[in-house]
Amino acid sequence: MVQELVIAIVGAASAGALYLAAAAKVVKQYERGVVLRLGRLRNDVRGPGFTMVIPGVERLRKVNMQIVTMPVPAQDGITRDNVTVRVDAVIYFKVVDAASAVIQVEDYRFAVSQMAQTSLRSIIGKSDLDDLLSNREKLNQGLELMIDSPAVGWGVQIDRVEIKDVSLPETMKRSMARQAEADRERRARVINADAELQASKKLAEAAKEMSSQPAALQLRLLQTVVAVAAEKNSTLVLPFPVELLRFLERAQQPAQQQVMQSQQPAQQQVMQSQQAVRPPQPAQAQRPAQAQPQPSVEPAPPPASAPAVSAATAPARPPRPKPFARH
Repeated sequence: MVQELVIAIVGAASAGALYLAAAAKVVKQYERGVVLRLGRLRNDVRGPGFTMVIPGVERLRKVNMQIVTMPVPAQDGITRDNVTVRVDAVIYFKVVDAASAVIQVEDYRFAVSQMAQTSLRSIIGKSDLDDLLSNREKLNQGLELMIDSPAVGWGVQIDRVEIKDVSLPETMKRSMARQAEADRERRARVINADAELQASKKLAEAAKEMSSQPAALQLRLLQTVVAVAAEKNSTLVLPFPVELLRFLERAQQPAQQQVMQSQQPAQQQVMQSQQAVRPPQPAQAQRPAQAQPQPSVEPAPPPASAPAVSAATAPARPPRPKPFARH
């Protein structure tokens, strides 16, 4: 009798231990327990700690309330300006309503992942390439709103969405590299021109100061020589001041004027001697008479008989040579 009683107590204790092991549940600090009794949701969500459920009647589902970091697979798309890109992102979210996360959606992680991929494709098609590269903050906000709108009904809150990388085709990369190089060159030329302008203004001011004190130019020349000689070179470059050239040029001008003045009397004498050697020209040649109209005179008729020329007035004719007589 006692033995049967002991066996019954041991069996009851074992059954109690098994029941307790099946009914006892431990919910961690970052989890919440959703209880379903005969398939119906219990309104009380079990907090962290030790809790009990009825085995075979109630079922406890634990929901993680931590922030989940989920990478979004890279998506290929065409931007609004017809450029093919490949964009990947990362999404941060957490469950704020454990009951809705269990009841409203089958697998909230998979649902959030698919929603993120479709939203990312939509953002790529609505944006330009420049926005994807430089204006990511605005795109991140738009992507977050697109994912968060349906996720609110699932008991999920989107904490943050970030676009990680934008992959471009090689041809587009080369084009952008050339564009960036041209822009850098333009900025370099502008900066160089501005520097030359400022330097020219400073040099003009320095030249203005040195022009009032000629000794300053000589001192500056000596300083330059000392700076060049300190390099211990075999060749010394000595700058030649332009002011010295101008001084020599001004000094040569009076000497040239004196030489020209001394040459002028000799040239005048030579010209006078040449005029004296030349024969005098007739007055008609020197002063050509103006052509005056001659009065029309009728020719006189020839005389009837020419007058006889006297022997005294007639020119003497030379005697003709006699021909040789032939014998």
